[in-house]
Amino acid sequence: MDSTQHPALPASLSEEAKANSEAWRNRLRELEVLPITDLKQSEVNLRRAHQVLTYLLHFYVHPLPPDGEIRIPVSISLPLLQVSAELQIPPVMTYGDDVMYNWTLKEPTADGVPTSNNLRSQASFTGAVDEEAFYLAPVRVELRGAEALRLMQNMLDDLSTGSADLRARITQTLKAMTTVIKDLKDALLSVREDCNPDFFYRSIRPWLVGADSDPAKRPWIFEGLERDPSLTAPTQLSGSSAAQSALIQALDIFLGIAKSGPVADASSTSISTPFAQRMRVYMPRRHRVFLEQLDEYGRVLREFVSGRKDAELAEAYNAAVTALKEFRDAHMIIITLYIIGPSKRVAREEAEAHGRDTGMEKELKGSAGGDLARLLKDFRERTTSALLP
Repeated sequence: MDSTQHPALPASLSEEAKANSEAWRNRLRELEVLPITDLKQSEVNLRRAHQVLTYLLHFYVHPLPPDGEIRIPVSISLPLLQVSAELQIPPVMTYGDDVMYNWTLKEPTADGVPTSNNLRSQASFTGAVDEEAFYLAPVRVELRGAEALRLMQNMLDDLSTGSADLRARITQTLKAMTTVIKDLKDALLSVREDCNPDFFYRSIRPWLVGADSDPAKRPWIFEGLERDPSLTAPTQLSGSSAAQSALIQALDIFLGIAKSGPVADASSTSISTPFAQRMRVYMPRRHRVFLEQLDEYGRVLREFVSGRKDAELAEAYNAAVTALKEFRDAHMIIITLYIIGPSKRVAREEAEAHGRDTGMEKELKGSAGGDLARLLKDFRERTTSALLP
């Protein structure tokens, strides 16, 4: 990795700043190991501990020299490994850490219910407005997505009980679902308002990646592992990714998209493929259980719609599927704007600086290690293939 991938330690950093950075790491190495006994009584406290520890972990690792060994001091590694074992998620930053559980209210309210315009981030690497905007856009997606989950439950209840007006009820609920999915797209695209693409690529994204995405393939060595015989060395350290959101996988499952056609590629993001299944490991455990239970209903809605041969019902179903395809189009716009475009500019700058061919292309990876363009293309194609004739 070069300095452009480590904005915390650019080539122009002064010797004094480098010394201060190393002095901070030395203080961290000297800290006592805090027990997690009291945290075990609260899932909320465990999640907060995982967030704080993974921010410290990534802040410690990513400014390190690119050619050295990566050893995580026991003051971070042992409590993080123990907290992660309790939560049953890997000891690395996840979507839960920088998005789902990284918000609070700007202003307190009587009921404590969050609204999209009353949110702020809790933790940040840069302190920039851009970073907060990058985190809060998907928070707003998740917040609006709660209504989609309610509509799913309503349809499952209706399908299980049956009624004389079942077709009409499912049709109307699917129309409501389409509206919600369109709102999800708008919330996702709102990141463009306050997050500069080049700043994101150069100064935010490098902090989020895990060991699995390190081109040098250097392992992260967690010191102090031997102090707790119940622990094992971590094998999955991908880093934060939007693919770790249970919401979109839930929509895929419920609309029958996951099982509507052949898998195009073993590394695609379709939920039946290894990449998507691997991303479930990073989800909160209750979200994983929810998806596993929802899997049992993966074709119920689609089979009901296709079996009724009702034009209005099929139109409502196809509108929901189309809205989800448009959400993926929006995701591709974001990926192109924030990763593909900046990465090409950085590659061109580096090539020109070193007198290399500027036309060389490289496979772009997400923070969790997936090939971005291919993954999202497969997502969109698979969603489109779910449309009923």
